[in-house]
Amino acid sequence: MTDVAVVGFAQAPNVRNTAGTTNGVEMLVPIFHEVFERTGLSKHDIGFFCSGSSDYLAGRAFSFIAAVDAIGAVPPINESHVEMDAAWALYEAWVKIRTGEVDTALVYGFGKSSAGDLRRTLALQLDPYSVAPLWPDSVSIAGLQARMGLDAGDYTTREMAEVAVRNRAAAEDNPHAQFSGAADAEQLLGAPYVAEPLRAHDCAPITDGASVIVLAAGDRAREIHERPAWITGMQHRIESSSLGARDLRRSSSAESAGKALDIDGVEVAELHAPFTHQEILLRRALGLSEDVVVNPSGGVLCGNPMFAAGLSRIGEAAAQVHSGRAERALAHATSGPALQQNLVCAMEGRA
Repeated sequence: MTDVAVVGFAQAPNVRNTAGTTNGVEMLVPIFHEVFERTGLSKHDIGFFCSGSSDYLAGRAFSFIAAVDAIGAVPPINESHVEMDAAWALYEAWVKIRTGEVDTALVYGFGKSSAGDLRRTLALQLDPYSVAPLWPDSVSIAGLQARMGLDAGDYTTREMAEVAVRNRAAAEDNPHAQFSGAADAEQLLGAPYVAEPLRAHDCAPITDGASVIVLAAGDRAREIHERPAWITGMQHRIESSSLGARDLRRSSSAESAGKALDIDGVEVAELHAPFTHQEILLRRALGLSEDVVVNPSGGVLCGNPMFAAGLSRIGEAAAQVHSGRAERALAHATSGPALQQNLVCAMEGRA
């Protein structure tokens, strides 16, 4: 099994809406050019392409096929797709390289969340027999989860607001963030509820965006980047789709995935937490100490492009290793309602 590293990362600006089509081509073409320029590669150098998106979100069948237009018809490519966040497409590409089939891969994800009613669209991923027919939206389900934690004393609304304050402050250094800037917890707590006990600052915004990552194996990675972010392990777990069949106050799938990896000594963590209380929950599930810097990019509370946000967490964590700001970093991605499915990726820099 060969070593694999992240050697390139680029993302489109996180915005409330774009004029582009739902196949993401307009967002993808510029960031493909950007990542190729940074790595010195071209389409001819990529052994495998893998993408993550959603036909439900795009409102069309096989939208990922239309997105291949961003790559181009020549040369013919080896391509695959996952109908979920592109972090899971990266997992597929990682396995492809590990097994020796290719030595480079390009992974991308895109989502135009502004195209329809996002909260209603996400209800389609619920249990189709007993839950989905009720059309509970994603924010309301997260509100139920947050209420359970608050009533049990797991955290307070002030602690939730402080998560939003910290993420917005961190996003000031991220030119791709949708929201950033100083915020006051007291002022945030005075805002009306969106879905009690959640206020607007507790919820990730509706965001259009895309991101792309280049992976490479062994010596090839060292040729492309002077300080690759080596993937030391990747695990993902899933829990029941029935909300009543699992403990919403904890994330056993994230906890299990984290325990299967060596994450001791992690200095930076990028957590895919679309709601403030979920960042608190994930930090405890992964056993991250107070010394670990969480979401130096601002996280998804400052920009949440559906089906690309999890991939961006891996890219942002890798960027910390690339720059030398961290020796060991952790990235997390989630899918499904109330942290149903979780992926954890550990990375490190090497001399």
